[in-house]
Amino acid sequence: MAGRIPQPFIDEVVARSDIVEIIGASVALKKSGREYKACCPFHNEKSPSFWVSPEKQFYHCFGCGAHGTVVGFLMQYEKLGFLDAIADLAQRAGLELPREAQAPHEPGGIDLYQVMANASRFFEQNAKDSERAQGYLAKRSIDAPTCAKFDLGYAPDSWNALLNRFGGSDEERRRLLQAGLIIERDARAGQPTGFYDRFRDRLMFPIRDARGRVLGFGGRVIDQGEPKYLNSPETPLFHKGRELYGIYEARQARSDFKRLLIVEGYMDVVRLHQAGITYAVATLGTATTQEHLNKIFRLTSGLVFCFDGDRAGLQAAWRALENALPLARDGRELKFMFLPEGHDPDTLIAVEGAKGFEERLKRAVPLSEYLVRQLMEQVDLEHVDGRAKLAALAAPLFKRMPDGVYRELLLDRLAGEIRMPAAKLKEHLGAAGREGPSGAGRAAGPQRTPTPAEPTRARRSRMSAGRGSMLSQAIALVLHHPSAARAVTGWSELGGRDLPGLAVLTELLEQATGMEHPSTAMLLERWRDRPEYGRLAELATEPAMVGASGAAAQELQMAIEKLKDSIGPGRRVDELLRKAEEVGLNYDEKAELSSLLKAKTPPSGRL
Repeated sequence: MAGRIPQPFIDEVVARSDIVEIIGASVALKKSGREYKACCPFHNEKSPSFWVSPEKQFYHCFGCGAHGTVVGFLMQYEKLGFLDAIADLAQRAGLELPREAQAPHEPGGIDLYQVMANASRFFEQNAKDSERAQGYLAKRSIDAPTCAKFDLGYAPDSWNALLNRFGGSDEERRRLLQAGLIIERDARAGQPTGFYDRFRDRLMFPIRDARGRVLGFGGRVIDQGEPKYLNSPETPLFHKGRELYGIYEARQARSDFKRLLIVEGYMDVVRLHQAGITYAVATLGTATTQEHLNKIFRLTSGLVFCFDGDRAGLQAAWRALENALPLARDGRELKFMFLPEGHDPDTLIAVEGAKGFEERLKRAVPLSEYLVRQLMEQVDLEHVDGRAKLAALAAPLFKRMPDGVYRELLLDRLAGEIRMPAAKLKEHLGAAGREGPSGAGRAAGPQRTPTPAEPTRARRSRMSAGRGSMLSQAIALVLHHPSAARAVTGWSELGGRDLPGLAVLTELLEQATGMEHPSTAMLLERWRDRPEYGRLAELATEPAMVGASGAAAQELQMAIEKLKDSIGPGRRVDELLRKAEEVGLNYDEKAELSSLLKAKTPPSGRL
């Protein structure tokens, strides 16, 4: 994406973001001393090797080597680009993205977000001007404030209304085509060349991301016709397996949620919000995916699936359960709500109102109970054969679940129905092949589980030998204790020297002293796009040589003094001594060496 973000804004976003809170929304972190640990979300493992440091605002996996800041986690785990990761964190922190970063363009300079915004305003104005659209909205009891909240629109009953408005040139038509708003005629089928509007005579529901940008549209027929709902196709902006209708409106209604409610239709979301159920969202004609669930669990730990009580609704509920199991862990509450026959949320809210609807929500069935009930309906528990079959049906489902108290309690519940000791059932189901919290799609990495307090002598000795390691020590001290830089003096004298890496140290010191409350993460984000980033991130993962900032300042000051000495007179002394051993010194060089050695000798009476 194009668009640049000012460095001070990135600093503020990182400073306001709590890496433990954000990673903890997706990964089951457990407190371990001053840090947090978990099984790594980036590779399969049985023992936790993934550590998160609230002090450094940094994560690291000792197994697969994954590491980074809170920005890096969103980029790696959520597959976000840098700009989207910053925008996501900014929104969480209540910060508005700077104007210069708000113009993301697709390759070739095409601003597809602007194309979609223009189309949305076009449809919205048509809805206001169309008696047909207004009549339909009145029939569905959608009031004007709700129409405005969701920017509901209308695509005219025309093959080229949008095309004529925005497709005057070849370039404009190419943009509309790439955005999925028009369709190219098929010349091979004997059709004349050209394009036509994708949406015609439909009530239009703009589908927005969490930042309010229009990504695509859902269109519902006004009267009869097929398909009843038509979505935008997959485009560079729109991927229906990732997006949730109403997520922007829900976040605008409130910043914190006790729960989110997933329903199946656009109109269901609109009517529920109008009635005050402003935490409703909908999938876009697809089953609930893990990407949907990850997006939800970044906002809340409570989720209720709402389905029709018919056969199709039950099938959809089971698919949702299967996709939710890898994310069902301690601290999260997933429930299922089934509606009376003949009703969907749209009609039920009209009959019972928000109070009645929320009473039904209170009676929603927990995922654990729903899972056991559904399995029990398939077997005869009066016989050993049926109980054995129940265990067999449960085995692949339990293998999808992450370890934790939730899984253990569910095992106990199932063991009671099978009439088998829980320990025996657990042994039967087995831990081998369990997918864990990251699912089955991650590549396995080397298994190693050191603790964060692993400052082994081997590691420290690597950093202690030689001048280069002294420089690495100084850089590591700044990364681990950025605030210590304020107490250090004389480091500016290192500038302009030719020792490799010295410029990195002085720039880090300058950055740290220029921040009000510097952190490891804030420093690293300033180097993200530079070749030194990898080495700096590696140093940040090393255990800190000292624990307190005051002690770090003393160590850093000593390191700087030694560096100043090594690149000043001390460096020349070493060169002359080395030459004296190898080939000998001439008269001038001997005099220079004698003078330098006298300068280094302390006055009489001093140690």
